Amino acid sequence: MPDATRKVAAAWLALAALPLLGGIAISLVYWPGLVTYDGLRQYDQALSGQFDDWHPPMMEWIWRWLVPLAHGPAPMLVLQLLLYGAGMAGLAVWAWRRGRPGLGMAICATTLLPLPAALMGEVLKDCLMAGALTAAASLALLGLGDRHERHRGLRLAALVLVVFAATLRFNAFLAGVPLILVLAGPRCWVSWWRMGVAALLATVLLLAAMPLANRALGARHSDVELSLVIFDLAGITTHTGHDVFPPLGVANAAPVISRCYSPVKWDTYSWWVDPLCPISFDHVRAAVHARQISPYGYLARQIAAHPLAYVEHRLTHWNIATRFLVKDMVDRPVQRETAPNDVGFKVSSGPLLATVDSVAMTVGLGPLGWPCCYIALALGLVLASGPLPQRLAIRMLAGSALLYGLGYAVFSVASELRYYLWTMIATAIALMIMLSDLRTLPTAARKRPVLLALAPLVVVLGAASLWRLF
Repeated sequence: MPDATRKVAAAWLALAALPLLGGIAISLVYWPGLVTYDGLRQYDQALSGQFDDWHPPMMEWIWRWLVPLAHGPAPMLVLQLLLYGAGMAGLAVWAWRRGRPGLGMAICATTLLPLPAALMGEVLKDCLMAGALTAAASLALLGLGDRHERHRGLRLAALVLVVFAATLRFNAFLAGVPLILVLAGPRCWVSWWRMGVAALLATVLLLAAMPLANRALGARHSDVELSLVIFDLAGITTHTGHDVFPPLGVANAAPVISRCYSPVKWDTYSWWVDPLCPISFDHVRAAVHARQISPYGYLARQIAAHPLAYVEHRLTHWNIATRFLVKDMVDRPVQRETAPNDVGFKVSSGPLLATVDSVAMTVGLGPLGWPCCYIALALGLVLASGPLPQRLAIRMLAGSALLYGLGYAVFSVASELRYYLWTMIATAIALMIMLSDLRTLPTAARKRPVLLALAPLVVVLGAASLWRLF
């Protein structure tokens, strides 16, 4: 590479680094990392080395290795931001190698979006997963189409990161499959049946990642799957008026279950709420174990017997979780304070944190805080990608965002915005790539991709806005 070209490249990459560093700086306002109740529980297990599978043991195992460096959340915050920042930097390099330094800057500028920037300041499995997937996406694109051994190494590293992400959330396979399809290379893209087989194998691999990791780490089974089973059974019971739980020894159980039910989240049946529901997690767990019931098998039978009630429950919850047709604030978009604890964990308060929190809260209440908009835009980007030069990159990122966001229609048990963090990040990156691609098309050829990309968003945004107004 000539010296002049190197200087230009260095200048553009330095410019791209400015918004990236700005976005990371916003996340670091939450130093040493905001810790929720989930994080506190994970940290306790990281210290003890005694893991259960309620939260990902893989994250706790890594945290345990980081404890000698520094106690508290700071090492984990640094790790997730390093993965996230390195992934964004890699995407900027990928864009520059394709002669689009401006695209690299635009991709890095997505780190300045208030909600992802604030959420990445929290020490959560969702954030670590988003960091791993961002890094994996960049490695996948940097290694795309090359046959040299060193680029095979990039693709292998990307695969490892995708599998690692799948050990952090049981539904992460939906986000990972599009990335693995790109990593599989052109041979699997030549026909639909090859892509189907590759997608099936990728799904099996990623679904197996978490249970295998949990077993390898010796994690105790906590019956975590019952949270989803209880939530869905409670929804079916509420919508049918008939108790569909296993026999719990509670007289007239259906009204009790319905009184405790909330379509927002399953927590009303947990052991940490006050007051406790007369029918709680412990009651269901005892009944399941006493009768040796397979929780998912039992749930599947109840869904088959009451499909309309199940669909109504699921759509009602997903509508709330995605902030679609709702009028009131569902949940605080981002947290500001670490959960109460006796180990002294807290974020550094001050005017800077107050400003970041205020901006994130304001943005979170508008369309940029509605997951339904990101899901709709991701769908539009997939539909519009056909004639675009970087359609593979757009489909990988938007497809990952779309599948992961749609997956919560089935797998969600709460309505926290953090669940959609990866959908926000990947959709924003894919949008930047599409906008850059449009500039390479003749003016007359731009109209159709723009219309396809925006149509789902316009419909969803219009409906959501009108619902809030009337």
